[in-house]
Amino acid sequence: MARRFLLIDGHPDAGRLSAHLLDLYRQALPDDITLDRIAIRDLDFDPDLSRGYEEIPPVEPDLARALDLIEGCDHLVLAFPLWWGAEPARLKGFWDRILLPRRAFRYHEKDPWWDRLLAGRSADLLVSMDTPPAYLRLAYFDPLGWRYRRQVLGFVGFNPIRLHYFGQVRRGGAERSLPKWRDRVARAAQRAATTRPRKRILG
Repeated sequence: MARRFLLIDGHPDAGRLSAHLLDLYRQALPDDITLDRIAIRDLDFDPDLSRGYEEIPPVEPDLARALDLIEGCDHLVLAFPLWWGAEPARLKGFWDRILLPRRAFRYHEKDPWWDRLLAGRSADLLVSMDTPPAYLRLAYFDPLGWRYRRQVLGFVGFNPIRLHYFGQVRRGGAERSLPKWRDRVARAAQRAATTRPRKRILG
């Protein structure tokens, strides 16, 4: 059976580096991979979970389709820029609205653990930034990687989750580094195409 990859563009604007990195990733995949692709900016949904998880609003059709695609994929590829140490607000709102109790995870009644209902999937994150990646790791201790591996995608079962940082983007950095980045993206795609996710269900 062909493996299915889902590519998500998390940049609020079209035609940016995030979209280009996804294009490069797609081009490096073998022909037997089944591909779906969405852009967060094109989805019609309210990203504000204003009443928390006590009163979860009905899921809009675009979100329902996105969740179906996530559940149907073997590997997720997410591209976005790093803004103020995190993803753009609409992408954060996407996770707030889509990683739902009893759909993405389920808490146990008699212990503090949980079931990771999206286990059996893996992910690559393609993150562009103005911060030099080495500085992000050494000075800030990679908070984005920690959060996504443990509190976002890792929390609901994705494993492994690989983060690929591309910076500095500004002051001509993207133009100078793009040939090197193209090779990095291709290697990431080829690795994902030949690596099976590791299943982990319990918290």
